[in-house]
Amino acid sequence: MPIGQALQIAADEGLDLVEMNANNNPPITKIMDFGKFKYEQKKRANEAKKNQKRTELKEVWVKPFIEANDLNIKMKKVFEFLEDGDKVKISVMTKGNKRVLAQGREAVPELFAKIIETVGEKGALESRSKPEERTKSIVISPVKQAK
Repeated sequence: MPIGQALQIAADEGLDLVEMNANNNPPITKIMDFGKFKYEQKKRANEAKKNQKRTELKEVWVKPFIEANDLNIKMKKVFEFLEDGDKVKISVMTKGNKRVLAQGREAVPELFAKIIETVGEKGALESRSKPEERTKSIVISPVKQAK
């Protein structure tokens, strides 16, 4: 059907002639209400965006010589974040004089091992900080449960 005739039909019906694919020979066109089409497209895009789960990175700070009860309280928060589907970055504060920093170097790996053991199957170790970084940290990501 020639374009002029298609335009006349669309105008008679109070609709628009929309070019769907300009690369074809002849171009593919469709008679439709273009405003309604754009509205429905936007509505579908918003619905798809609403159903997406964005993973956030939550951070928990601990000290290298943390007591067992304090660590348990921090781990409760870590478990809450993992259950919500968020990644958790556990950072260790290392500050103080040289003696404290030297003792902290041995304490931090032990602390991280204890934390990873406590997390168990609820999370997986994703990354560690580099050895030369001043603030030591690990990132734990949630493990997806089979339904």
